[in-house]
Amino acid sequence: MSSFKQTPLTCSGHTRPVVHLDFSDITDYGYFLMSACKDGKPMLRQGDTGDWIGTFEGHKGAVWGVALNKEATVAASGAADFEAKIWDAKTGGEVQSFQHKHIVKSVNFSKDSIFLATGSNEKLLRIFDLNKSNEAVTTFTGHSSGIKHVMFFQNDRRIISCADDKTVRIWDPLSGQEIHKMEFNAIPTSLEVSRDESIVTIAHGNCVSFWNADSLSKVNEVTVPTLVNTASLHRDKSMFVCGGEDLKMYKIDYNTGKEIESFKGHFGPVHCVRFSPDGELYASGSEDGTLRLWQTTIGKTYGLWKCVDKVSSPQDLLQQEITAI
Repeated sequence: MSSFKQTPLTCSGHTRPVVHLDFSDITDYGYFLMSACKDGKPMLRQGDTGDWIGTFEGHKGAVWGVALNKEATVAASGAADFEAKIWDAKTGGEVQSFQHKHIVKSVNFSKDSIFLATGSNEKLLRIFDLNKSNEAVTTFTGHSSGIKHVMFFQNDRRIISCADDKTVRIWDPLSGQEIHKMEFNAIPTSLEVSRDESIVTIAHGNCVSFWNADSLSKVNEVTVPTLVNTASLHRDKSMFVCGGEDLKMYKIDYNTGKEIESFKGHFGPVHCVRFSPDGELYASGSEDGTLRLWQTTIGKTYGLWKCVDKVSSPQDLLQQEITAI
């Protein structure tokens, strides 16, 4: 356990639960963070400080899923107004809108930012070509319940999705055919593909499991002391973070499965967590309407964490949270 106190940066601005987030890659201007919220107003922030950059306005319902392309030039969102929207991340303006017949829960860009994948409560996955019409170029059928997450996978040669039918499925994006199905005892609540695309991280029930991205064989599984809503693997695969119904953020050793640290900062269940592209921090979103940024290495000078003192007396425990607005 670290002798330093974890002091998260609290990003205010949302007025309802924060349910999804996405980081860009590292750009010439740093990296960026986008958040989805049930207030219907996805936000863009500087990733290392949480400083607010802008709000994308146009949805008429809760926003469930967001995506940034690698360069942070284009953003996407899916919402309860049955629409997926494309945004200019530099100006905040709406570029395109794709109509669905039910709530859009998930959106994801291909690596070249030409295609957008969506998953909805219609039980359908779709791929849209952003250079062509607003009609889907491929539609995938097979899930028997609403889709929670969808991502391009294996250098865009595959699509991976999870749904309320307790399955994770792999698809061929050209034919729209299902090529693999993984069944779970509980609904997979989060899905992450590592940045090097070698490991798939899946949260389900009170477990976090890790799968080889090529063979789709399970390589590790860890039981967590709460119902897990979300998990993220560090870029060096030494640790992962997760959160869920008990309001805590857990940092766990990937190899041993032992808890390294746990922190209570949120005042509601944790819905989403992701490591930053440099691995120096992780961001979490909660039912309490806030995003929080947590240091991976507590006490390190990074971003707005300039001075962190060792905990040496009870007074140190009264240290106030840094707030990024």
